[in-house]
Amino acid sequence: MSDPVTDILRREGGFVDRTDDAGGPTKFGITIPTLAAWRGHPCERADIVALTEDEARSIYGELFIRRPGFDAIADSRLQGLVIDCAVLHGTGTVVRWLQAALGQRTDGVFGPFTRSALAVAPPGTVFQRLLSIRLRFIGNLITRTPSQAVFAAGWCDRLAEFITG
Repeated sequence: MSDPVTDILRREGGFVDRTDDAGGPTKFGITIPTLAAWRGHPCERADIVALTEDEARSIYGELFIRRPGFDAIADSRLQGLVIDCAVLHGTGTVVRWLQAALGQRTDGVFGPFTRSALAVAPPGTVFQRLLSIRLRFIGNLITRTPSQAVFAAGWCDRLAEFITG
């Protein structure tokens, strides 16, 4: 199995700038706000265009794996899904989804209670519940914002990759 960052980079691809994408221009899936947060100063489109794969790997490793604590998830399949959800929907959102999948209060903090619950929960069950939550979220997003339906096929392909392994 490849590492989660390699999987993200494969799914996200290179530079994309679609007017219908609320995330704005991205490269390797990195948005301007994410790059600005990483670098600690405002960034613009040209910064995204010039982004290297090595820097993108560092951003994903720190902001989407180590800093939120997702490197502590022992099951690699579940960890990959959590990280992919964090990339598309935000780390706080995926922590709330993970907490819901565990039957916990959803405060968005990947702290000791969530980690303890995760350590004793069957990873396959948590994985399926998290996948279901994500699928419902995507359906509701498209229902609320029909212009986002243009991305449905790509989102479904991404979900299918996790379903089929």
